[in-house]
Amino acid sequence: MGNDVRALSRNHVTVTGRRSAPVVVLAHGFGCDQSLWRLVVPTLERDFTVVRFDHVGSGRSDTSAWSASRYSTLDSYAEDVLEVVRALDLGPVVFVGHSVSATMGVLAAAREPDLFAGLVLLVPSPCFIDDPATGYRGGFSAEDIDELLEALEANYLGWSGEMAPVIMGNPDRPVLGDELADLFCRTDPDIARVFARVTFLSDNRDDLAAVTVPTLVAQCSRDAIAPREVGAFVHDHIPGSELVTLDATGHCPQLSAPDETAAAIAGFASRVG
Repeated sequence: MGNDVRALSRNHVTVTGRRSAPVVVLAHGFGCDQSLWRLVVPTLERDFTVVRFDHVGSGRSDTSAWSASRYSTLDSYAEDVLEVVRALDLGPVVFVGHSVSATMGVLAAAREPDLFAGLVLLVPSPCFIDDPATGYRGGFSAEDIDELLEALEANYLGWSGEMAPVIMGNPDRPVLGDELADLFCRTDPDIARVFARVTFLSDNRDDLAAVTVPTLVAQCSRDAIAPREVGAFVHDHIPGSELVTLDATGHCPQLSAPDETAAAIAGFASRVG
């Protein structure tokens, strides 16, 4: 292991799968933890070293390391990613970032590209808010985001129950929305409020051009949170990136379409790892 072994305990890092194989690091999105990857891990473990971790303030991370001042920007989360990858000391990794973690991966890889064999940006959104001046469509108006954050801050548990099915996007499979709601409800509401503002108010569109490592943008065919225009935008602004549209509904394809999601990750990681 590398020098900063504290990062491994702080972020509750788990390492499974084949040793001395290409390394795939899985990073969860807002309100979740590493358990969100449970359905894709068995497939990936056959051919890769699989690393999962919890962002500080999520899951079984060391919440004493969290502070509102430190984690008020995505830059601090990106620095955590770099510290975890350095501490693993397993060579360049393929980083798979779900939703807001995709942006963390973009920031981390732009800073230290030698640590990354490639990026998989799973349902990414560099900016959730529409920008009429440029024609960018993020999926939400500024008023929509204000209302979302006001509802979350007023009643986080109630918001979780209402929003989880919308985010999951598979009304015919309510158990998936229930699982996501349960994950949301495990998060400390005070931490969730800060993380939500960072997630939904950040604008990292200009950072995409700084990515120089091989990148796969994986979007869903139907996603109420990150519409297909966002995936196309990310693909267009990361030089040499690939774009794949999964035959999946919702914003969490690792739960709703785990086989297709695992296949996309594995195919890309096999080529670049």
